[in-house]
Amino acid sequence: MEIATEVATPEHVEAALKAEVDYLWIGARSSANPIVVQELATAIGDRLRLTEHRPASPDRTPAKTILKGILIKNPVNNDAGLWIGNIERLEKTGVPVIAVHRGCGHQPCWAMAHAVRLARPDIPMLLDPSHMSGDAKKVPELMKKIEELGLDGAMVEVHCRPEEALSDAKQQIEPRTFAELIPFGVTRPLLDEFWRTPSQKHASERVSSPNEENRIEGEKELNWLRAEIDELDERLWDTIAARMDVSRRIGKWKKAHDVAPLQPKRFQQLSEQVAHFAKENGLSADFAQEVLKLIHEESLRLQ
Repeated sequence: MEIATEVATPEHVEAALKAEVDYLWIGARSSANPIVVQELATAIGDRLRLTEHRPASPDRTPAKTILKGILIKNPVNNDAGLWIGNIERLEKTGVPVIAVHRGCGHQPCWAMAHAVRLARPDIPMLLDPSHMSGDAKKVPELMKKIEELGLDGAMVEVHCRPEEALSDAKQQIEPRTFAELIPFGVTRPLLDEFWRTPSQKHASERVSSPNEENRIEGEKELNWLRAEIDELDERLWDTIAARMDVSRRIGKWKKAHDVAPLQPKRFQQLSEQVAHFAKENGLSADFAQEVLKLIHEESLRLQ
């Protein structure tokens, strides 16, 4: 069985490679600091060069490099450029690099992953639904994004007894649930799939004509854009709900101080702000004012 472990310091790298770990991964907090990533890349490169030049053992068995890949998670901050820079730093080690998209603060941040996918379609990208959601119940639904977006697999947190996990207990799924999410039996090293050529990698998906292939790729691009829209819509509705909560509290204050719910001067200020925002962002002024009107009417109803 192949194994992977997280590394955050050069000392971790040394210990992991001495233990002949197959894959290293760099977590989101380390990924947020390019200096740390460079230190890790240097440590990996130096260690591998030493291994390559090590004399053969007494039985004349040559020394060999055992590291098969480096997984790099996106930074905790929403920064596609930093993620791409980290990938490039690690590629200088000569070891294959795998991107792992885990979102930011339990938000998908699809736009960041989309930008990296477009910039570097040549490297694999895994989904980390566990950290993306922070909730084991949401993991199965997020796993559907692998096929929709043409991702290469997943990095999922699994625990026999999630309630006893020493960290991230809420986002870990049981092995039985994990098995139900995998449409095939893992009978070979899973990540071997990544190092085929693109034509080999998608042999099972090969289509009969270039036009059909272009259509499928086009649908994946559309799914990426729709994922971005869905995330923005969720934020939009969360913001509206939060605004209405403030409106309720304003209503209580007005009632306690005998102030009328409708304040024409205040609404005029909001209208002017919205008109300026619409102009600055290329939005229809009528559309922006209509949205404000609907939100304001609901706020008055709650007050």
